[in-house]
Amino acid sequence: MQDPNEHSEVLRNIPLIPLRDLVVFPATLVPFIVGRSSSVQALEKAAEKDKMIFLSAQMDASIDNPSPKDIYSVGVTAKIIRTIKSDERNMKVIVEGKSRARIVEYLSTSPFYQILAKVVREVDDRAPESRELLKRVLALFEDYLKLNQNANLDSIIPALRENTPERITDIISSHVFMPLEEKQNLLETVNSFERLRRLNYVLENEILKIHSAYQKDPQRAGKRRVPLKDQAGQKAFPPRAPNFRKEDQPNEIEELRQKVAKAKMPGDAEEKAYKEIERLEAMPPMSAEATVSRNYLDWLLSLPWNKRSREKRELKEAETILDQDHFGLEKVKERILEYLSIRQLVKNPKGVILGFIGPPGVGKSSLGKSIARATGRKFVRLSLGGVRDEAEIRGHRRTYIGAYPGRIIQMIKRGGTRNPVFLLDEVDKMSMDFRGDPASALMEVLDPEQNSTFLDHYIDTDFDLSQIMFIVTANMVEPIPKPLIDRMEIIRIPGYTEDEKLQIAKRFLIPKQMTAHGLTGDNIQFSDRALIKLIRGYTREAGVRSLEREITTVCRKIVKKVVEKGKDTSERVSPKNLEAHLGIPKFRRSEFDKRDEVGVSTGMAWTEFGGELLRFEANKIHGKGNFTLTGQLGEIMQESAQAAFSFVRGKIFELGIAPDLHRNFDIHIHVPEGSTPKEGPSAGITIATAIISLLTDIPVSKKVALSGEITLKGKVLPVGGIKEKLLAAYREGIREAILPLDNRPDLKDLPKLIKQNMTIHLVEAMDDVLRIALTRELPKKAPKAGDLKTAEPEKPVQVGEGDAPKEPPLTN
Repeated sequence: MQDPNEHSEVLRNIPLIPLRDLVVFPATLVPFIVGRSSSVQALEKAAEKDKMIFLSAQMDASIDNPSPKDIYSVGVTAKIIRTIKSDERNMKVIVEGKSRARIVEYLSTSPFYQILAKVVREVDDRAPESRELLKRVLALFEDYLKLNQNANLDSIIPALRENTPERITDIISSHVFMPLEEKQNLLETVNSFERLRRLNYVLENEILKIHSAYQKDPQRAGKRRVPLKDQAGQKAFPPRAPNFRKEDQPNEIEELRQKVAKAKMPGDAEEKAYKEIERLEAMPPMSAEATVSRNYLDWLLSLPWNKRSREKRELKEAETILDQDHFGLEKVKERILEYLSIRQLVKNPKGVILGFIGPPGVGKSSLGKSIARATGRKFVRLSLGGVRDEAEIRGHRRTYIGAYPGRIIQMIKRGGTRNPVFLLDEVDKMSMDFRGDPASALMEVLDPEQNSTFLDHYIDTDFDLSQIMFIVTANMVEPIPKPLIDRMEIIRIPGYTEDEKLQIAKRFLIPKQMTAHGLTGDNIQFSDRALIKLIRGYTREAGVRSLEREITTVCRKIVKKVVEKGKDTSERVSPKNLEAHLGIPKFRRSEFDKRDEVGVSTGMAWTEFGGELLRFEANKIHGKGNFTLTGQLGEIMQESAQAAFSFVRGKIFELGIAPDLHRNFDIHIHVPEGSTPKEGPSAGITIATAIISLLTDIPVSKKVALSGEITLKGKVLPVGGIKEKLLAAYREGIREAILPLDNRPDLKDLPKLIKQNMTIHLVEAMDDVLRIALTRELPKKAPKAGDLKTAEPEKPVQVGEGDAPKEPPLTN
């Protein structure tokens, strides 16, 4: 309730302004124009003093100079917020109503009225009932605003939320169109419950009048407005433009019903659509809620509830398409052909969920397009990189302003069928924050047991995703949650060999760029030796993106020559003139195979971009047996190095070497390229070999690359990324590698070129590693009881002649 002590309970000599056709209520901001001379003087007097003024309506608006008997005795005290002089006679003023007050006595009538006023206290003797009635009044007022379009809903509703029940009734009273006498009656009613009851009655009558007027004349039904006039009959502030139901509204509703009938939705979706149409029919067509309903119906009607792509099931045709688009990738092609074979025997099999894991540029995303072309389905792609909001997948509920369906439903609408090939790209780049975990939302999408009833929060009805062929791509499998991995069939796509890159460039990249640049086979030719030099000297990647960029650069240079010299210009790109087009090579072959060194070993590493070779250097300095690691090594690699050092210290006593290591010397291990982070356990045997080489002064063979995890007892454990590591070693000219014995199954998937030209040693214990990696044998010492017994090293893996293409030339 308004505090009566906010202003003096009795106000003396307060200026009075009589108002025409206007009743001002407490807690409201009201603009009006003052035109009478007496009113202008009263306004100026109040502005000079405390800006407080008394406002009361006059009983007859036609009287120019009302006497005290022509003015209602109950009005409102108000504070002047702003005054603007519009011309010589009139002033625009904005006031804020403060308190109800009653005129006790007119103290002066010239040149303007000054009165003695007393603030009226408000009472509420039925508070519990008032709260219930207030809820109904608020609901009626919201309906009234939507029907009459008399005010901005967005500006009024916040004011209602932030005020007391007494002030809420005053705000509503000021915005409802009603006779002046009724408004004055509400102002004079000091009992809050009675005021609410009267307001409830007025709102019900006004809503009925608007409905009745619409039935008679829809064009003019809601054109009543509440003009805000000044007390002297001056021009009122202009009302807003009308906004009413159109004559073609019934046709729109009928058209929507026909569309729902033709859409052949599932029962639940169809029921929701018809209910929404009924709601829309009862709304004013230009209201905000009507727009929300139309958007929802548009989404329901635009979804492909029963539209399907007709699949191709011919295996030979699909195989031809896959071979046309991609070189190699036999596992993926075989899996697609298996799927098409199942489709010929099973009428409605569940959708396929494939996970393509591999480095950038190997063709994971383009494979999705090829699969769609081979199967005759539509193709849609959703990039998940940077997505961190669960609502991106499931959508927002319609209670939110600007809500839309999730991106899964959006992509299905764009595809136009219920069985597209759906590519979820870069799933390992998703993250999460306070808005939820999108990876958890994807579990329902990718679960064949659940996705037949996928529920988007906006659509709010089940949509069947079970016929979709989902393809998920990622560079690394580690960031993907295990429950999500469990829902897909993982197919690893490794990097390409040098020979594969050569064939891809000749068959795909060069023809593609020649077409894009308007060149013909007469304008440009690439020799194989030039492409090999380009691959080795200008790219270092597992895929072919950089290779394509370099080929594009060469094509641009040739295009410039063709434009300058004519269309008959022809040039053959060779190793000799390649630098003229691309500049000096960006990468140099590492000198891993020049000479054998003491304390230096070559390790093989795996990254998300493919394989790399690492140089491990060991040095012995005076100290107290400390062990130092540098080169930005990760926690796991540091632990692996500690395990290798502990194994070496145990080996010291067995071999009788450096017995004073723990007292007089420190060992420092450094991995060059310190700005590049390095992680993983596979460097264990490489570090141990470097340390033992340092302590025994026996060089490590530079023809050998190593990879394997070591235990404290000298066992060699399996590691991952075998193909990528061997490709990196082969690229750098190394033709001999040491790998754990348990990695034998991984050798089956190696390219024939690697099998043909590399010797791979499979070992089980560290003794076998040292026997192969060091250039001469370790000092022999009689074994003691309990010493670790090691198996004989496996024979090097070799492949017969003719099983693979010959090694391409390493030099020009």
